[in-house]
Amino acid sequence: MTAIVTQVAAGIRALEVDGVALVETFSEASTPPGAAGIVLVPWPNRVAGGRWTLAGAAQQLDITEPKQGNAIHGLLRSTGYRLLEREPHRVLQGATVYPQHGYPFLLETTVEHRLTADGMTVTHTILNESDQAAPVAVGAHPYLAIGDLPVGELTLTIDASTRFLTDDKQIPVSEEDVAGTDFDLTQGRRVAGLTIDHGFGGVATHDGRSVQRLEAPDGRRVELWADDSFGYVQVFTPQNFAAPDGPRPAVAIEPMTAPADAFNSGQGLRWLRPGERWELAWGIRYVAP
Repeated sequence: MTAIVTQVAAGIRALEVDGVALVETFSEASTPPGAAGIVLVPWPNRVAGGRWTLAGAAQQLDITEPKQGNAIHGLLRSTGYRLLEREPHRVLQGATVYPQHGYPFLLETTVEHRLTADGMTVTHTILNESDQAAPVAVGAHPYLAIGDLPVGELTLTIDASTRFLTDDKQIPVSEEDVAGTDFDLTQGRRVAGLTIDHGFGGVATHDGRSVQRLEAPDGRRVELWADDSFGYVQVFTPQNFAAPDGPRPAVAIEPMTAPADAFNSGQGLRWLRPGERWELAWGIRYVAP
């Protein structure tokens, strides 16, 4: 069992169980393609135009998705985390979110990646060091895999009851029930032919956890589980993921505590009081038949 966790963005660059790769990898010399494996704090996905309002005052975040004109994937995606603790089976890293354009708050964050018998558990903590309540949401961006099997051969199951419809800048405009639509993935769909970049809500939990999965024809599967803080999931199926051996299809299953544009909608957004600490966890596990 092996893993490679990056310092920049505290991302997962590799994870293997019994020699089976569970995530898409990328070169050590490159930035994570398509945000592969990175941590998304203090918001996942997009803030429309980078604009939101705090106590009646307009806030303007830096635009980090120029093509769409949005602020995307939080404030730590290019940050080098500090190594806090390291053991053979775990690594704990920390990073500070400083007050800045459009986000006048001070947060101390940590991410622990811990190997388990069947995969990895990722635990986040967020501490509000500001003198006022701070809006926070958390996400992660793993691309899942089962060894070198083409992802088109895998079956994708997402246990969620709603989908967010978006405008031409990928900002949610409404939420619809997936039952009876092509976006109902609760019974599993082969990845081949799926073109999805959507957020899903109504994520089902059982015993305090949600589980999404990819399954191979031989019964092997990789599961992404999350605790009940993660009420949303983004699914992204690019056809040109920049893998080391060249562009190819991939599947990202992204646990999120809030959907896109939560700073404006308020949906799923958590306001941490001064001095309040939030701990939450998700993970990846391999199941062999």
